[in-house]
Formats: sequence, C-alpha cells, structure tokens
Amino acid sequence: MRIQDYDKGETFQARVLVNAHISSPDANDEVRELTLEVQQHSFEYRVGQSVGVIVPGIPEIGHTHHFRLYTVADTYQIGDSGYPHLKLCIKRCNYIDEYSGELFQGVASNFLCDRLVGDSLTINGPFGTPFPVPQDKSANLLLIGMGTGIAPFRAFIRHIYEDIGDWQGHVKLFYGAKTGLDLIYMNEHQDDFSQYYDEQTFEAIKALSPRGNWDASGGNTSLSSVIQERAKEVLAILAHNNGYIYVAGLKDIEDTVDNIFAKLLGSEQAWTKRKTELKAQGRWIELIY
Repeated sequence: MRIQDYDKGETFQARVLVNAHISSPDANDEVRELTLEVQQHSFEYRVGQSVGVIVPGIPEIGHTHHFRLYTVADTYQIGDSGYPHLKLCIKRCNYIDEYSGELFQGVASNFLCDRLVGDSLTINGPFGTPFPVPQDKSANLLLIGMGTGIAPFRAFIRHIYEDIGDWQGHVKLFYGAKTGLDLIYMNEHQDDFSQYYDEQTFEAIKALSPRGNWDASGGNTSLSSVIQERAKEVLAILAHNNGYIYVAGLKDIEDTVDNIFAKLLGSEQAWTKRKTELKAQGRWIELIY
C-alpha cells in the first residue's frame, strides 16, 4: 500500500486517550481498541470510512514510513476538549515467511498496539465512501463480517439506532470468528451489541468454527452453515427491493461470501447475475481491507 495513493497533502496529529485490550486474554489473536483525540477541530469522518495511520517504517529496506488504513469503529464524536475523537480496532499481526520460516512483526499493527496513553500519532484522511443508509426505515439490512470486519458494523448499528432512531426494518448481523474467545465487541469483557438486544428489529448471529480455524478451501464453514440455516430469511432480503447487504472484512471474505450465496441461489452463474443487479441498485455494499 503506497502512501502516495492516499496522501491528500494534509496530515493530523492524534493523541492516544485509551489503549484497551478488547479480545479475550485466551483468544488466538490480540485485538486492541485505540481511542484517539484528533488535534484538529475541522477533522470529520462518517460511518464506513477509514483513516490512514503513518508510522515509522523500516529504513534498512528503504521505507522511512509505513502506511496503513483502519476503518473507524464508532460514530463521529466530539470530546470535552472540543476535538474530534475516533476509535480504531487493531489486531496485532505477525507473519511467518513461507520460505525462510522467519517470524516478522506487522509494522503498523505492532506499533499501534504498543502505544501508550498520551502518545501522538500521525494520521490522514478520512478515506472511502461512507456506508449509505436507506431512506426507508422499513428497509431490511443484512450485515456480514469476519474478524475485525465487525468494527464498521459497531459504528453502523449505533448510527442506525441512536442517531437515526425508530428503525422498523430487520437488522441482521452475521459475525464469523474462529472461536467464542475471538469475538470482538461480543465477549464477556465488552459486549457493545448487547445494548441493542432489546430492539425488536436487531439480531446478532454468531458463526463460530467448531474446529477453531478457517476452512482454507472455501472460507469459513461456520459462517456458511449459519447463513444456510437462515436461508429463507436471507433469500427474502436478497429478493425484496428494500433489502440491503453490507459485507466487511479482509480480502478473502469476498470469496467466502460468493461461495455461500452461490450455494443459496443454486449456481455460481445465478449468484453472479444477482450480485450484479444488487450492485446496480445500490443494495450491495462492500468494505474490503
């Protein structure tokens, strides 16, 4: 990812207010939530957008700076200081070189996860198209996310029920994770979605892998099985002109979701045609990292 592709000529300083460990201590991955105070009153963002974080790079290989996009995990907030606040959901990433077997630390994720309260970061943006919200409050929304793909939906659901309010359509969140320990914002330490469980129109459906891993041949089998169990409801949302589908996650979620819906519609060709129609109608929204 090249910084020149996203640098709009202006950067901002953001101070770390909170760095909280939000995944279970026994989870496979460490996930942290950073609350930042942007030192610029005019900085604004909307649900579904991302901010760029510019961190020190690796000078030995010619990278003085490293750039990474992160989706904002909350609605637009102003702190008591008058400065904007934003929340980022960060998974600490490490990679094993497939040739040498050497372990490498993810540059941006480790830098951010190690920040202390009071530290300053350089950011830019925001980038990306905000999540569109149907004008019809009776519209049914199908949300599908895996891993840290839950972050934009945390903001989106809050926006639907708190900022807009009186939402009458169904909002169904399908969230895939390796195990219950890997759930984010839906665990015993922090269950942000529980405040909406009393909303008659909201339902959060957990898709947990019984083996604690992903199916390398076709995505996440648990997500597939859970959606298959709700096939009638899902197909009704796909068919009706007030049904909207939002998908968020890493790149491989595209293949996973395409495989799932191809099975639901009976063939890859049928799904390709339907997905093209949904996109043309503005009813298929993707946020892919």
